[in-house]
Amino acid sequence: MKDVQDLSCSKPHYEILDGLRGVAAVVVVLFHVFEVHSHGDHSKQIINHGYLAVDFFFMLSGYVISYAYDDRWSRMSLKDFFKRRIIRLHPMIIIGMVIGAVLFYFQNSPALGWGGIQDVPIWKMLLVMFIGFTLLPVGRGLDIRGWSEMHPLNGPAWSLFYEYIANIVYAVFLRRITKVFLAVLVFIAASITIHYALTNPNGDIIGGWSIHPNQLRIGFTRLAFPFLAGMLLAKTAKLCYTPNAFLSAGLLLVIFLSVPHIGGGEHGWINGVYECLCLMVIFPLVVWLGAGGKVKGKRASKFCKFLGDISYPIYITHFPIVYVYMAWVTNNNLTLAESWCMGILCTVVSIVVAYVSMKLYDIPVREWLRKRFLS
Repeated sequence: MKDVQDLSCSKPHYEILDGLRGVAAVVVVLFHVFEVHSHGDHSKQIINHGYLAVDFFFMLSGYVISYAYDDRWSRMSLKDFFKRRIIRLHPMIIIGMVIGAVLFYFQNSPALGWGGIQDVPIWKMLLVMFIGFTLLPVGRGLDIRGWSEMHPLNGPAWSLFYEYIANIVYAVFLRRITKVFLAVLVFIAASITIHYALTNPNGDIIGGWSIHPNQLRIGFTRLAFPFLAGMLLAKTAKLCYTPNAFLSAGLLLVIFLSVPHIGGGEHGWINGVYECLCLMVIFPLVVWLGAGGKVKGKRASKFCKFLGDISYPIYITHFPIVYVYMAWVTNNNLTLAESWCMGILCTVVSIVVAYVSMKLYDIPVREWLRKRFLS
């Protein structure tokens, strides 16, 4: 999700992919805002499949990394690649953890299992924050929230943990393999994904945010197919210009991420089929449409750029704000009808915080790091 802006300057820039990444990021925010009102019941979750936006981000990452770097290895070392990726990704990881630490003690909620937050000593919270700066997962002894997250101050950082792993595997191994071998890996990853989606009792592939063995299995399953498929798409797909590509692809993305949970009980596998359809048909189609399309007009171009600019910042900073909203809703036993105004405010504040973080922190820090380590 974070890579469209890291392309070689000699290649065309994918403005529409920027915009689609931003659309998916906003859907994630809305998914998390509504999540507290479902009380863990997927059938009641509004924008139920919003979590699949993460899988879409993985596919975008595979596509853009392959597009941006495959032909640069003759003049770029592993060290240079990793420096570029760290400079692109890591500054916002740090600010996301800082925001999580600042807001942590405003999130106490016994109903959510967070009743012990006020008893967490500051030194322990700060230790979790500093470990979070490295993106290394924390174990049960530092689970200061109680949700078994590998990053208790900022839950969505789990996907960046896998993003880094994907970058390492790409640089060390995947960039060297043939298209045929890559296609075989995509087939294997697809088979594993389909098997899990159809046999999981919940009928979904949500998860991956914990270092529990089953959660790690889910995380690597969610990473493997979309990232590999994105790479294969970049290497093999012939792009075709489609009028109104951003509108078409954006609507597809929003519609399919918003579909309610399908089936239930013994028929949960139906939802698994739907999620496989999203992963293996809809998301590749959306990326293909976005990569082949063109943005017409200055306003449309600025809109796509704005969405792309805030996509990563909003994804990595919004959840600490949503934690506060979740605690407020549960502590006051509020329904969506009673709290929708604050839900909107939470979404707006998340966008504003992301934009300010990008402008005042991320852009200048990355520029300084580039001059210091890449010049």
